[in-house]
Amino acid sequence: MAFGRKPKAMNELLNEFMKKVPQQAELKRGMVLHLYPEVVGEQIAAATTQVRFEQSKLIVTVNSDAWRFELHANRFSIAKKLNEKVGSKVVKEIIVRT
Repeated sequence: MAFGRKPKAMNELLNEFMKKVPQQAELKRGMVLHLYPEVVGEQIAAATTQVRFEQSKLIVTVNSDAWRFELHANRFSIAKKLNEKVGSKVVKEIIVRT
């Protein structure tokens, strides 16, 4: 052990860093945009033409009404999963458009 202390785990160091970043909300929004395909899966990600934020609303545009209906029906569980992944309630609402 160098310098008489135990090394910290990477996730602990990242959590400490995230607490100190002044643009924390913007960073977490970026993380949500990056994680969106992983959370919704391949098929929905392929049908998605645009994902963006308007304040705390995640605006998702898809290429068909069928996918819009599917996403709309699952929007609360998708928001919950995205928020859990980033460790913060960044997504307050998901609006689905075609």
